[in-house]
Amino acid sequence: MDDLRIRAAGPGDLDAVLAFWKVAAEGTSISDDRAGVERLVGRDPEALILAERRGELVGTVIAGFDGWRCHLYRLAVHPGHRRRGVGSALLAAAEERFVRLGGRRGDAMVLDRNELAHHTWRAAGYAPEPQWSRWVKHLVG
Repeated sequence: MDDLRIRAAGPGDLDAVLAFWKVAAEGTSISDDRAGVERLVGRDPEALILAERRGELVGTVIAGFDGWRCHLYRLAVHPGHRRRGVGSALLAAAEERFVRLGGRRGDAMVLDRNELAHHTWRAAGYAPEPQWSRWVKHLVG
C-alpha cells in the first residue's frame, strides 16, 4: 500500500470524480453533478478525500463536518482495486480529519441493498442503528 496517496480533491479533480462515481459508486444522488461537487469543495476544501495509486483515482470518500456531527458519504473504491486497503485508508483519513475538527461520532449513509458495503463498514467498526430512519425531501425539482 506504499503506493497509495490520500489527498483532498481540488477544483481540477471534479470531472474525474464524477466520472469515477459512475463506475465505482453504488446509486446516484441529486447532488451528483458538477455544481453540487463544486459547492462541496468550495465550502469545505478538505471534505472530498481521494485515493490515488500511480496517479489513477481509485477511491473517494466525503467526510463532511457541520460543526456538530461527522457525516460520511460516497465511500467508493474502483472495482479493480477493492480488498486492497483503499477503503480502510480513506476511512482512516476521514476519521483523522473528524478528530482534528473536534468531531466525536461519525455516521455513514449506506444503501440497504449494498451488502458488499455493509461488510466494509462493519469491518471498519461501524454498525447500523435500526431505530433511526433517513427522512428526505428534495428541495429542487
